Amino acid sequence: MKRSRSSRKALAIRALWLIELVLVILSVVAAAWLRFHGDEHDRLIYLEQAPPRAVLIALCLTGAMTAFGLYQVHVRHRRMDFVLRLLLSFVTGGVMLVVIYYLVPQAYIGRGVLAISLGISLLAIVLLRMLALHVLHIDVLKKRILVYGAGKNANLINTQLRRASDRRSFVLVGFVPAPGQAVAVDSACLIVPPEEGLFALADRLGIDEVLMAPDERRGGMPMEDMLQCVQRGMAVTDLSTFFEREAGMVQMSIVDPSWLVLSGGFDYSLPRRLSKRAFDLVAASTILILTSPLMLLTALAVWLESGGPILYRQIRVGERGRHFEIVKFRSMRVDAEVDGVARWASRDDNRSTRVGRLIRKTRLDELPQLFSVLRGDMSFVGPRPERPHFVDMLSGEIRYYGVRHSVKPGLTGWAQLRYPYGASVRDADEKLKFDLFYVKNHGLVFDLMILLQTVEVVLFGRGAR
Repeated sequence: MKRSRSSRKALAIRALWLIELVLVILSVVAAAWLRFHGDEHDRLIYLEQAPPRAVLIALCLTGAMTAFGLYQVHVRHRRMDFVLRLLLSFVTGGVMLVVIYYLVPQAYIGRGVLAISLGISLLAIVLLRMLALHVLHIDVLKKRILVYGAGKNANLINTQLRRASDRRSFVLVGFVPAPGQAVAVDSACLIVPPEEGLFALADRLGIDEVLMAPDERRGGMPMEDMLQCVQRGMAVTDLSTFFEREAGMVQMSIVDPSWLVLSGGFDYSLPRRLSKRAFDLVAASTILILTSPLMLLTALAVWLESGGPILYRQIRVGERGRHFEIVKFRSMRVDAEVDGVARWASRDDNRSTRVGRLIRKTRLDELPQLFSVLRGDMSFVGPRPERPHFVDMLSGEIRYYGVRHSVKPGLTGWAQLRYPYGASVRDADEKLKFDLFYVKNHGLVFDLMILLQTVEVVLFGRGAR
């Protein structure tokens, strides 16, 4: 069963690739019909030469899609992640075609036909993926997961990943209780292992991945069965890695220092630093130019309501604990902290002015921080910069809180997108799960995805306070 399921999954991916290859070829033909509409003679001549050129375009585009992970077995990308990867695939495929056309001019298909075919192909692939996701419900592409352990740790899957949207990439077959350990999982989800052991059960159920989640690891890990599972092509994964992959967070209650050290990530190489700085400069400069009229109007609105000062300056903690000054449009009364005591903002904070409530909701108050990005004190994407008072307090109460300062703080970030505005130690603890995920996994594509998702936050005010 295991082999037949794997074969069906691989076959489904190959079928998807073949269908999309044909869609791109047909898109080129359709583009030629549209481009030469009304000119029957030229259209027939063009279509005679089009098939090999159409195949070249299709191979370049689907090859780029493969490079960006759009044909991976078991993977269900989130909507924005899929859109970004698809757009980057088309850009990359387009660059590949330009290079080929330069080297082999005879392969050139014409700017008009190429542009129209790329547009039709993009629309066709999006519609096909939507059909597969929302109509066909292809569960054969999902991983079948068996959990070893049924205690408090294992039950985190049911409490933290209980929604259907949380389980888009896997099917949870059941939980196998670890001998001698307490059971916290609902009895309906339990599977009693056969006498021959965990491997025999996983093989019989057609399992793709065994998730190790006992409450006590010492003496509670069936190493021989795990080795057999690996030898048969089943993935064996620990709970921390599973949460990082499926939930986009580092689950603090189960993580240990050795996992943080040995699990990979934390890319601070020179190419990554250069690409992040280039991204910061381009993104900050572009948005600064586009929003400069809004910044002038915001400054005028603040001054008309309550006079000066228009800007509010505050010390924050940046990369490696270094202090720096951020500048924001003032959204609170001048005497908001007249006693000098730092306070978190709260919902319907009575210290906010009328203009302040509006600019905080739309995030206009944070636009002056673009200058901090250009100076290099901040990055465009990263953990939210906090005040020294709160950092000292939270570092003493929350484990690994200081790890978030290994990168520059950001104007926007993964935690800001995934969790509402934090106004307590508990909120800071929850947001740290996502900050640590970003610190471990940051990259150019991830930064682009966060930038695009930030548009949704700004437009709909989600998470603003």
